[in-house]
Amino acid sequence: MSKKKGLSAEEKRTRMMEIFYETKDVFQLKDMEKIAPKEKGITAMSVKEVLQSLVDDGMVDCERIGTSNYYWAFPSKALHARKRKLEVLDSQLSEGNQKYANLQKSIEKAKVGRHETVKQIKW
Repeated sequence: MSKKKGLSAEEKRTRMMEIFYETKDVFQLKDMEKIAPKEKGITAMSVKEVLQSLVDDGMVDCERIGTSNYYWAFPSKALHARKRKLEVLDSQLSEGNQKYANLQKSIEKAKVGRHETVKQIKW
């Protein structure tokens, strides 16, 4: 007889994203409060908090239409975000490699004509 342990915040976020990706639909908060506990085991009391954290992180889109808030997230948006991030990281890597190569060349130029001493002189 083991006690059922609650989900961590990250698990809740992951499961909430699964709901959006599996259904590919637009939801209101009250819809999510009904669906999340049944399908993914997220307590109804924490749905709003988890949903807001996903909106704040840009993983879920939210739009206010009239008096209602609508939430959605599609897999293609996540894919495009990852591609953009990968492109940025690749460019940063190539810039870093270029800087490294330039610094190595500068070191080699600075070493020309110098003699390394074995003993350092103390003043």
